[in-house]
Amino acid sequence: MELTTKEHFMKEAIAEAEKARAIGEVPIGAVVVLDGKIIGRGHNERETTHDATTHAEMAAIREANKHLSNWRLEDAELFVTLEPCPMCSGAIILSRIKKVYYGAADLKGGTAGTLMNLLQDARFNHQAEVETGILHDECQALLQTFFKELRLKRKEENRKHLRRMN
Repeated sequence: MELTTKEHFMKEAIAEAEKARAIGEVPIGAVVVLDGKIIGRGHNERETTHDATTHAEMAAIREANKHLSNWRLEDAELFVTLEPCPMCSGAIILSRIKKVYYGAADLKGGTAGTLMNLLQDARFNHQAEVETGILHDECQALLQTFFKELRLKRKEENRKHLRRMN
């Protein structure tokens, strides 16, 4: 796959991440691609749904499964803005996704090469190829900006609370 094609699909994942950010969610987005077409999209919705399993990857995989009427995504590729967590890596393995591209590494929870590499562990019956760093700076900036704004918002809320108490 040419780099420009990879960038195109990562930009689609970034657009999903922006949807998450717009509703106050951690801005992570994902798309599942098969034969050069997006068949699944998703973004984080944990805060909105109060459901710990509503990660971007999970939503994109579910949509792709419905699109194909099949749980197997053997020739599909996943583009995600942040390195998958253990749950999402498990879903990737179980759905037999062929290749995973991610933008930013997750130093605290990444299981596609950072903390561990579940996706390429030969003990599982399926492994996925992994390529990192696709539009890394854009993906990382989305997260850094979101958390910086969140910290500033919380700091201001604490100041207001203290002023009311005095």
